[in-house]
Parts: sequence; C-alpha cells; structure tokens
Amino acid sequence: MRRIAILGSTGSIGQSALDVVESHPARFEIVCLAAGKNFDLAFEQAKRWRPRLMSVATEQGAEQLRARLKAEGISGVEVVWGPAGAVKVATHRDVGFVVSAIVGVAGLEATYEAVRAGKTIGLANKECLVAAGELITAEARRQGKALLPIDSEHNAVHQCLRGGSMEEVHTVWLTASGGPFRNTPKSQFPTISVEQALNHPTWKMGKRITIDSATLMNKGFEVIEACRLFAMPPSRVKVMVHPQSTIHSMVEFVDGSILAQFSVTDMRLPILYALMYPERIPSDMRFPVMDLRHLEFAPPDMEKFPCLRLAYEAAEAGGAKPVALNAADEVAVAAFLDGQIRFHEIPQVIEQVLEVTKSGKLESIQRVLEADADARRVAQLKIEQLGGSTLSLRPASAM
Repeated sequence: MRRIAILGSTGSIGQSALDVVESHPARFEIVCLAAGKNFDLAFEQAKRWRPRLMSVATEQGAEQLRARLKAEGISGVEVVWGPAGAVKVATHRDVGFVVSAIVGVAGLEATYEAVRAGKTIGLANKECLVAAGELITAEARRQGKALLPIDSEHNAVHQCLRGGSMEEVHTVWLTASGGPFRNTPKSQFPTISVEQALNHPTWKMGKRITIDSATLMNKGFEVIEACRLFAMPPSRVKVMVHPQSTIHSMVEFVDGSILAQFSVTDMRLPILYALMYPERIPSDMRFPVMDLRHLEFAPPDMEKFPCLRLAYEAAEAGGAKPVALNAADEVAVAAFLDGQIRFHEIPQVIEQVLEVTKSGKLESIQRVLEADADARRVAQLKIEQLGGSTLSLRPASAM
C-alpha cells in the first residue's frame, strides 16, 4: 500500500491522480491533499477521501471547509491553509509518495521540503525544476530518493532510459505538437486572439500551459527540466515538432539506436507509471497501434517562436536566469490573457527581463523566491511600458 499526498488535488493532474487511485484501491491510500481556491471541489474531495490532513489556499477557505465538514458530520480531517499548509501536507509523517502538481512556483517550497523529508516525488510541476532544479535534484541525491516525472515527455524519457545507462545516452529528443500556430505566418502573430491561442490541437490543459504551448515556451521549460532530471547539458536535449503527438519522447544512444515511447494521450498513464515505479501493472489505457498511418517530424522554428531560444539561453546560463524566465513568462502570459499585451509581445517581455537579470548561483530556496519576485516586478514594469505604447494598436477583440 502506497500512502500518497497530492499537492494540487483540485487541478487537472491532481484529479487524474485521484482517478488512478480510485481505480486501484488496494494499492494506494490518500493520506493528505493540498487544494487551491476551488473550495467546493476541495470539500467534495475531503468527503470522498477523508484525508488526515487537507490544505486550501486561504484562511477563509479553511474556515469554510471546516464548517462544511462539521455540518456533514465528518470528523478526523485536519484543515490547514496557505504555503505552510501545503508544506505540512508534503511532509506528513505517514506519507511516502508526494504528487507535486501545484502550478507555478507556488508549489516550490512544499516540493523541496518533501524532498528534504525523504519522500519519493512524482513531479508534474515543471516550474519547480526550472526555478530550483539544481537545489531539488541535489537534495534528492542526498536523500537517495527518486524524482519521477509525470510530465508526459519526461515520463517517456524515463521509460526509454530503462533500455540503457546514462553513459550510453547521446541525445534526448523531446517532441512538441507545434501548437495551434505551427502553420501560421509570423506576420499574423500580432492579430492572434486569446481564444485562438487557447485552442490547442491535442491537449486540454489549463490556460497558462496552453498559451505556453502556443509560444513553445512550455517546450523550453521541458528542455530545462530534462537537463535537471537527467543531468544532461542543453546541447544534448533537442526538440522536434511532431504534430500527431503520438511519440512523446525518444532517447538516442551512442551506438545510434533510438528508443521511442508512445501511448494514449491520457495523463493517467504517466501518473500510474510514476506511482507504481519500478513495477508496471495492467491498465485499460490501450493505444490503437493499427491506426498508425503517418508520423511527421520537423525542426522547431526558433525565429518564429523565440521563447524556445530564450529557454535554451537560460538553461546554458543557469543560476537566476531560469528563475527569471519562468517568472517573466507567467506575468506576460497573464497580461496577454487580460488583454494588456499582444501574443507576439510575450517573448519581448521575457527577453527584456532576461537582459537585466544577473547570472549567479542561487544557494537556497529563499534566494530563488527573491529572484522570482525581482523578475516579476521587472516584467510588470516592462508590460506597463509596452502597453502604454501599443494600446491604440491593439485589435478591438483584445481590448
């Protein structure tokens, strides 16, 4: 029986993880949950799973949840809140496996403390490794505990690596769908609407990650994540556009052999893999192999999608640069979704922030969080400057 805590239980990954647990009740037990601001869903999860400890985003939400549980006659669920509550969930003494699925740096401290507490981590929060990958991976090595990727591309790499040692690896290949604007001329990018950018051709995801997929920044984050997880230099982690999203990743070995992993596009599969590693158990998630007809591959256009280039540059520089990359992107994407800037201005904001961000090793999570806050302030300033000069040029649909 694996005793599990889920950070981000009300998000899409958290709900998929609970679906996996529900399908295998003899193998998993939910001990703790950390939800966000969806208090209704948090209440339903508390009723269904009866966790020993549950955290929500705010103190007011915690009070509401306690009152609703009491009104239902449900006892034994301790309710906490905020970042400190998430840390308590992640480090609970009865938990052995932590699913890290809180979006953004909000999940960083809880994930790091879970690693320090000797938990095995199923990592779905790529921002943790982008912002603090060197600290987290170093601590995991000290603890002798696995960081098991849930992100489909890195999960695929992890599976392929079971076919050889790291010394035998030549290149890690990450695939990208290319997003909704793969065939859109760059000249049309200034007129791209929020609705168009949120229309991903393959996956149904949250708003930020969907926009990141449209700019290829998500793939840039995955490059940095792969460098951290698999101790690979950026030059040996490559991206190829694969519109069918059939092959999730490939590993090329020094003798020229290539192993590829493909499966259904269902996040429950990498979650199940991570929860059960190193064992595999039967599931009903079958890929229709006989339906395979045509697979396309092409190099990414980094001139058209400069976010990917910026991610490689940040990965090479290290230190505060990846922190600033993630922070600036989050602020810029939010500004685009709010109609403050246009689609093609997202990478402009990020590049301007990176230009003024100093390199340098970050020695603690506190320093990471300080660098993150600094980058957000600069990004907001750049957006205000950019918005003031381009507001009159913005299409009416974005205003």
